Formats: sequence, structure tokens, C-alpha cells
Amino acid sequence: MSKEFIPHIATHPGEILKDELKSRNIKQKEFSVEIGMQPSMLNEIINGKRAITPQIAIIIEKALQIKADFWLNMQSQYELDAERIKERTIKKLQTIEVWQMIKRYVPVKYFRKEGFLTGVQEKDIAVIKDIYKVSNIEGIAENIGLQKCMSFYRKSSQLQVDAINLLGWSKLAAFKAKELTVNSFDTKKLPELKKDLRKLFFKNQNTKKSTKILLENYGVKLVFLQKFDKTPVDGYSFISGNNPSIALTLRHKRIDNFAFTIMHELGHIEMHLGKNNDREFIDLYGKGIVKSDKEIEADNYAKEHLISPSEWEDFIKNFAPYTDEKIFRFSEKYEIHPYVVFGRISHEMNFFARKTDINKEIK
Repeated sequence: MSKEFIPHIATHPGEILKDELKSRNIKQKEFSVEIGMQPSMLNEIINGKRAITPQIAIIIEKALQIKADFWLNMQSQYELDAERIKERTIKKLQTIEVWQMIKRYVPVKYFRKEGFLTGVQEKDIAVIKDIYKVSNIEGIAENIGLQKCMSFYRKSSQLQVDAINLLGWSKLAAFKAKELTVNSFDTKKLPELKKDLRKLFFKNQNTKKSTKILLENYGVKLVFLQKFDKTPVDGYSFISGNNPSIALTLRHKRIDNFAFTIMHELGHIEMHLGKNNDREFIDLYGKGIVKSDKEIEADNYAKEHLISPSEWEDFIKNFAPYTDEKIFRFSEKYEIHPYVVFGRISHEMNFFARKTDINKEIK
């Protein structure tokens, strides 16, 4: 019998006997005398404390002309229902216990915001196990704080990182990437991809969607996730199936941040990931970040592919002072988005406080 057909309560045949006696206007004491049964024993049957045996069923049949099979079938159904209700209760208690553990080790509210949880605990538990690729919830707890493949991310003793949220964010990103079907990836096409990305960033039209389509045409999966609390993530690069993948938080709506992060993750894909499904790079941001060698390599990769060394040398030598007008001239000359240029000089020349009329938003 399926779960849907389990009654809320099991009906003991004694309740039916009680109703039958009442409808015939027969008092329990009178009936006990009639069938030669102790009143206390009949009372136990009526109150569901004693089973109707074959012998009792035959006696009732003789007295009420209701077949013994009816009473025995009712008794059997009662016992089956009672056992199934007990089993359901045990499963419910187990589900609650598992859910309490999940709330300790999984950022449930964010998973719900992303639309992966329905509020039905049994289904949500199955989804969470699928997202974390574990057969039991204890497997999630074991991974908290370990994250053996993320040893290359930007780290700092001053950063406040919630290990539960960080792991959950990365697992959800990988789960979303797994659902994507993209073209096959060929490292030989990376130079062409980077040129196309520069053109796309320069035009800055429907940029997020266009970037996603472009990357997936080249065999790179791209997913977007909201930022979780105490999860200061810009980007995340990893292997999904046979394809390199990138996840972004889009915490800024600036074209320079978006373009740099995409190129940074491509740097990891080209230089560090290879075909290693176990290696991942989570790029954190925050005050006092200490960058690993691989993060510095990915930063340099992003800088040099957004603005090449020769282009940057030309800008430094021939476009000072770095006014908006000069930045626009340089931008048109090399087809580089002006705010990508402004973003770089802000970082390298401490121009953060400088006012500009250059539009920075992703369009």
C-alpha cells in the first residue's frame, strides 16, 4: 500500500462493535451476558485494548448475525494500519532529525531563495543529497572546513568566511552547472574566445546573457548565483563533466569587475585546471587578502588579456594626463571598454577617488 492510503488513525473493530450495539439498543453488560463473556473483557475489545480472535469472531457472528470473516478482516486491517502508522511516525521522526542536522550544515535559506527547495522535507533532503553528492547528511558535515580542492583561493586572516555557506555556494554552483549542456571544449580555441570576449565587453550590450552564450558556444559553462552571507566570492572555476565551468556572484554591476572576473577564471581554466575534476578555484575578496601564486598568475592573465602589455605601454606613454577624453580615445583605438581602462588605472595608480563620467554599469 502506498503512503497516500495510510489512514491518519487505525480503526479497531471494537469501535464498530460498539456502534453496532448502540444502534440495536443493546447494553454492553447485557451483551456480555448473552455471549458468556466477562464484561471487563468485552470492554477491553470495545476500547481497542484486546484483539478479536477467531473464537470471539464466531461468538459475535452467532449473536449479531454479522459474519466472523468481517470481524477478522477488520482486526487484520487494524493491525496493518497500526503498524503502517507506526512506521510512518518513525520515518517522520527520522526525517525531522535529518532536517535538524541539515539546518546545521547547509545554508537552507539560500537554497530556498534559489528555488531548489520546496518545503517538503523528504523531497528537499533528496535534493540536498544530490547537490552535495552524498548518500547521507553526515557526508556533508565531514566536508565542512576541509574543501581539499580549494587550497588555491584568495585567503586572508582578516576575512570572515562562513565555511558552511562557502561550501554550500560552491556545491550549488556545481549542481547548476551539471544541468547545462554546452559545446565541447577545445583549448586551442581560447585565443579566439578571448578576442570575442574583448569585443563583447567593449560593446557592452546585453552583456551577461551574451557572455553566457559566447562561453557556452566555446564549451565553457557559466552560472550566476547570489552572494551568501560571509561568502565573499567573486568567481569560481571548476570542471563540470568534461567542461570547464565558471560561477559568478555579480556582487557589482560594473563592467570592469565582470570582465576582469571572467578573464581571471579563464586564466585558471587555461593555466591551472587542466582536466583535473578535483581541482577548484574559489576567488575571495576582502580586506587584507593574501594572494597565492596561482591567484597572482590569474590576475596577471586577466589584466594582459583585457589590455595587452603593448596597449598598456601605449596608454601610459601617450595618453597622459588620464582624463575621460583621453581614456575614450584610447578605448576607441583598441576597442576596449573605457571603464575597463578606468578600472585598471584606478587599481594601479590610486585613482579610486577620481570622479569620472564614464558609464560603468553592465548593460
